[in-house]
Amino acid sequence: MESYILFFMLAAVTVLSPGPGVVLTLTNSIRYGASGATAGILGIAAAAFLVAGVAASSLGILLATSALAFTILKFVGAAYLLYLGLRLWFSPPATMAQPGPSSKRRGAQFLEGFTVQLTNPKTVFFFMAVFPQFVDLASPYLEQFVLLVTTYSVLVAVIHIAYAHSAGLAKGWLSTEKGGRLVNRAGGSAFIGFGALLAASGK
Repeated sequence: MESYILFFMLAAVTVLSPGPGVVLTLTNSIRYGASGATAGILGIAAAAFLVAGVAASSLGILLATSALAFTILKFVGAAYLLYLGLRLWFSPPATMAQPGPSSKRRGAQFLEGFTVQLTNPKTVFFFMAVFPQFVDLASPYLEQFVLLVTTYSVLVAVIHIAYAHSAGLAKGWLSTEKGGRLVNRAGGSAFIGFGALLAASGK
């Protein structure tokens, strides 16, 4: 596929751009360590894979043509981001010295990352807008679809892991009570901001 490199570069830039998923990864990494952020990253990557499939299905077409469906999903996503922001803002400061999350906590982190990615309708429209430009109608569609979706999902995992390890470099200062509180307030504010922007955005 001649346009694959261009798609790869566009997808990489998109994933690198700050968003709710990046905020979640950085927050989990600072609070629980890079390894503790893995479950959330896998949740984000899994949701990205699923959203790509939805974008190519009848539901994706519905969201693109129905103002009501778009509005409902938009406000569900906005409400969830606001909830995450308020919960993080008021949670007690966590330190990097805390033990890693339990298996239950990892499950909760996976679901959290999955939901953050899944409830963002902008992701659906990104796939719907980008994919058609890189699909060769003369070639088998399924093979191209799987290649592009898998590439994007792998990029999500790799780039977020890099973000998680980068955040770990600051753990010395951020492990203090003051640093932990700053992480909570900054992450909470970012989630609230993303939620507000999502709710205020038009179709």
